[in-house]
Amino acid sequence: MVALPTLTWSDTWYVAPEIVLSISAILLALVDLFLPKRINRDIIGWLTLGGLLIAAGFVVALMTSLSNGAVTDSAPGAYNLLAGSYRIDDFGNLLKLVFLGASAFIVFSSLGTVKDQEVPIKGELYYLILPAVLGAMVMSSSGDLITMFVGLELLSITSYVLVASRKRSRLSSEAAFKYVITGGVASAFILYGMSFLYGVTGGTNLLLIVQGIDSAIENYEALLYISFFLMLAGFAIKLALAPFHAWAADVYQGAPTPVTSFLAVVAKGAAFAMLYRIFMNSAFFTSGTEGIMQKDIFTGIAVIAAAAMIVGTIGALKQRNVKRLLALSGVANAGILLTPLALPLTQLHLSFFSEFLYFFIAYAFMNIGAFAVLTVVSRGSGNETLSSFAGLYHRAPWTAGAMTVLLCSLAGLPITGGFFGKLFILFGTIQTHTYWLGAILLITTVISYAVYFTFIRQMYMRSGESDSGLKLTVPAAITIWICTIVTLLLGFLPVPILDGINQIFSISTDLFLGR
Repeated sequence: MVALPTLTWSDTWYVAPEIVLSISAILLALVDLFLPKRINRDIIGWLTLGGLLIAAGFVVALMTSLSNGAVTDSAPGAYNLLAGSYRIDDFGNLLKLVFLGASAFIVFSSLGTVKDQEVPIKGELYYLILPAVLGAMVMSSSGDLITMFVGLELLSITSYVLVASRKRSRLSSEAAFKYVITGGVASAFILYGMSFLYGVTGGTNLLLIVQGIDSAIENYEALLYISFFLMLAGFAIKLALAPFHAWAADVYQGAPTPVTSFLAVVAKGAAFAMLYRIFMNSAFFTSGTEGIMQKDIFTGIAVIAAAAMIVGTIGALKQRNVKRLLALSGVANAGILLTPLALPLTQLHLSFFSEFLYFFIAYAFMNIGAFAVLTVVSRGSGNETLSSFAGLYHRAPWTAGAMTVLLCSLAGLPITGGFFGKLFILFGTIQTHTYWLGAILLITTVISYAVYFTFIRQMYMRSGESDSGLKLTVPAAITIWICTIVTLLLGFLPVPILDGINQIFSISTDLFLGR
């Protein structure tokens, strides 16, 4: 009888961030339950913020520990738990820092801006973010399909509740219903694809899948095709990639703005982490006869990335609701984030993950900042349309200036993080001779200028209905300016940041689990 792998007390150090989030979520649920109704639920938000920051501190400590010589049986700089089902490496740790940091900014910026009348379950809105982030972290560190799917469902189910937290809003109820249906369909596609992959390789652990992929190609090539394209369809739904993006605009519009920001950054990043981990440890090794299968799979990824960039950009041109516009902008940016995975891995192009992570960090800050501005603007005007930004420069010139920087980054204009993020990915398409994909990235970026300049025209060239100043809470103002400054720093120091990611991350240690 084979003994099942278990965690030891020494192993708990390596999952300390996950333990912190789990304990924090349970304790805050109890605190919220017994806290008198007259007490402002922002205190739950502050405690949630503390849990996120403590978990981030443990992640940094783990990265330091690993860089100082922690080893496993397989590779230096990584630690395997539960027979490789859970893996502590810098691929997961870097993404965990982004997830935790982004969630902390989202929670912090919402303090004092979320109205009790709009979200009657404000305490739950804060502490339910903790299990959602936990699910995202599990997705980024899992080395087993089953563990990944558990993390995916933890994130998904919690997100369904968060989207529905505006209980008195018809739009929120509609958004939650659509999100549950599309999320369930996506999970079904992913799980069905995983079952085929397990059936033909004989394992759910990614290391076993890598070892069994050659035999699977020889004997079950058709089933492998079905497996990968089922999973790709499921991830495309989760990531709102065209042509599976129709749900995104409705869900973003119906959800509370902090939840919308969370879905745009953390939920999207977690799905990318899972997609990169699975496909780089399975589809990448489907060499087959002259690499035909590998070429077909990654060409499919490239086609979906191109479709997302085109459909998202063109769809955003006619939108007047800011949340729906940013949702379609997210579709286009998801296509850009997917592009590094679609490119061939050659000696001239080994930096695909650093290109992805750099742009994802820029994407996170510019979106969180933009949604924070939207929160304070819509709170003052009572609507979330572009007209609410009319005359913003005259009412709040500094906020308008910060929003201009964030919009320039979203558009990919020079001296911003968004510009260099897109530029590094564009260079990747040139280095790998994938010129058609690079051309689509370039053309859609130019077209997107019309989308973001609409904001600027409203802020500087239109007069608003009221000349009264904009009321910003201190947390919202701090968040907006930190996001703006980081966006500029990413634009002024792109090469040192990219080099720093490359020094931390190693493809063989942190992504490939064996070959």
